[in-house]
Amino acid sequence: MTRVLVVDDDAALARALAINLRARGFDVTVAGTGRDALDSLARLNPDVVVLDLGLPDLDGIEVLHGIRGWNDVPVLVLSARATSDEKVDALDAGADDYVTKPFEMNELMARIRASARRGARSEDAGSGPVVVTSAFTVDLAAGVVSRDGVQVRLTPTEYHLLEVLARNVGRLVPQQQLLTEVWGPGYEKETHYLRVYVAQLRRKLEDDPSSPRHLVTEPGLGYRLDA
Repeated sequence: MTRVLVVDDDAALARALAINLRARGFDVTVAGTGRDALDSLARLNPDVVVLDLGLPDLDGIEVLHGIRGWNDVPVLVLSARATSDEKVDALDAGADDYVTKPFEMNELMARIRASARRGARSEDAGSGPVVVTSAFTVDLAAGVVSRDGVQVRLTPTEYHLLEVLARNVGRLVPQQQLLTEVWGPGYEKETHYLRVYVAQLRRKLEDDPSSPRHLVTEPGLGYRLDA
């Protein structure tokens, strides 16, 4: 059973989310503060975290940094903060997806299911070749990325984005294809997701992230992994 940690200090909303998730077969735990969220994460090891940014003790961005310091669990931010800059800040901090309040419950449930699938795929990588560049190696069979013989820890979303590029090494992958394959249908216009996540991959994998040799942008078209 997929375990979901809901972090929101709005008791009525958290209860509604828990009811809807349990009705769909999820195992749900609710936390009302950032500290409770971090404690529950360590204790329960959930498959997905649904995180409100407006918490009473810690800002949600602080909680995100706390999670990403040691855990790669998919995190879906649920927030009333709706500007593009605020969304990018959350994605930069390690969020995998962002839903603004108010929201449609069915859409939120679909996004939670998609986050759970990304997390599950990262634990059960499929078969495939090994892609070797001068800076890093992607072992698609093992689901492992390494630099200088040391494994690089990627979040599930970072890995799946790199995986799609690696399976098409040397070929342009259009933005819409990447968004659909990594995040799912309905994300075709969320191009800022790609900008944020490609930048994160470059910081982790490229020798010079400001002048990438391997994770290449084709402006207005898409991205390419060059070996």
